Amino acid sequence: MHRQRVIGGLILLVAIVIAATLILLRSDPEEKPPEDLIPLVQAVPLEIRSGNLMVSGAGTVQAREELTLAAEVAGKLVYVHPDLREGQRVASGATLFRIDTSDYRNAVQTAQADVASQGVALMQAQEEVALAKAELERFEQRGVSGNAYASVDRSDYAAQILPPDILSQKAQPGKPQARQNIATNGLATRQPQLQSARAGLRRAQANLANAQTALQRTTVRAPFSGIVRTEQIALGSYVQPGQSLGSMVATADYEAVIPLSASEAALIPGLFRAGSGNRIEASVFADYGGIRYRWPAYVDRVNGLLNPQTRTIDVFLRVLNPTGSGAPAAVPENEGKSATASGAPPLLVGNFVNAEITGQALDAYAVLPLAALQAGNKIWLVRDGKLHIVTVDIYQRTDKVALISTSGLGSKPVVVTGNLKIATEGLRVRIAAPREPEKAATAKPAR
Repeated sequence: MHRQRVIGGLILLVAIVIAATLILLRSDPEEKPPEDLIPLVQAVPLEIRSGNLMVSGAGTVQAREELTLAAEVAGKLVYVHPDLREGQRVASGATLFRIDTSDYRNAVQTAQADVASQGVALMQAQEEVALAKAELERFEQRGVSGNAYASVDRSDYAAQILPPDILSQKAQPGKPQARQNIATNGLATRQPQLQSARAGLRRAQANLANAQTALQRTTVRAPFSGIVRTEQIALGSYVQPGQSLGSMVATADYEAVIPLSASEAALIPGLFRAGSGNRIEASVFADYGGIRYRWPAYVDRVNGLLNPQTRTIDVFLRVLNPTGSGAPAAVPENEGKSATASGAPPLLVGNFVNAEITGQALDAYAVLPLAALQAGNKIWLVRDGKLHIVTVDIYQRTDKVALISTSGLGSKPVVVTGNLKIATEGLRVRIAAPREPEKAATAKPAR
């Protein structure tokens, strides 16, 4: 026991000696001046462009022409086009459906017979007028030659042609009797009967035209090439005039309705004169299968009334040949993806699209990443390692970029895209190296 205490004391003594030796032999720490902490920021150079501003917007594609298919006459459907189904394409002039023509052919034949009958009646009336005029001529001749009609009574038919007092006058001997212009009753020459026959013929001809028109309306053809939107039609069903049987959308051209604010609309010269010799070019963009496609368009018209809900101006872009004019757009979204114009999809009614409209021409403007735009339309520029705060004028702002004026930017401007806790004028900053894009690992196919 005594031995263990001695060994423990020796170990403690040796530890104290070693510690004291280390303390005595230690060196003083090297003194360094405090580091100047300079913030590290992400920054990119601004892209400076010149030429026409491209005013961006977004909207929905709608049909320029759409009609409701309806029957104009009543009858039983005896033919329905096989492509008259929702989503199918129908060529211009194709017979969409046909109604039974039996009753309408009979109506045409009846009307033709009425026209022939009224034509005979008119011929008879014309002959009767000619006979009446000849008879009147003879009465006038005999009245001049002598008192040949002294016995004519007022109730006689002849008295309706010539008054009895004139008929009873005697011819004076030795004096030739001049022919007298005598006013006669219109019934004497049967003019009312002739007018009635002519009116009857016109009525019969009108009935024939109506019957022929009704016969033509039994066949309904497509007025344009288009797509069937809806259909409620079946072979053998009975339809009534005005009954809706479906609807069609013309595919020759579509419209894209793009709402713009008043400030954006002001960037497009002559916008409200579009369509009157002032053609403003535009483009419509839509994504399909991860690839962005472009369709050429132009400003067709502008709504002269503000949208009461959004307080924006609706601009109507006309897209010609929307089913065949699409082509892959030259945008970063399409890099590394294969697409051909022949494989471009058709533009669909109801698509949400982006649009670019040619605006006013500028000598210079800058494309600012939206991440670099600070509150109060301010940006942070880096010049010679120092931060400068500049207020800019914004021409247009989209979801990704803002188009700004170049006033106050200087040459080759570099803008900070990240946030700083404290940003003051003249603050020293360091620009971080640009990040390299990550390379996607190539997966090996499973065997």
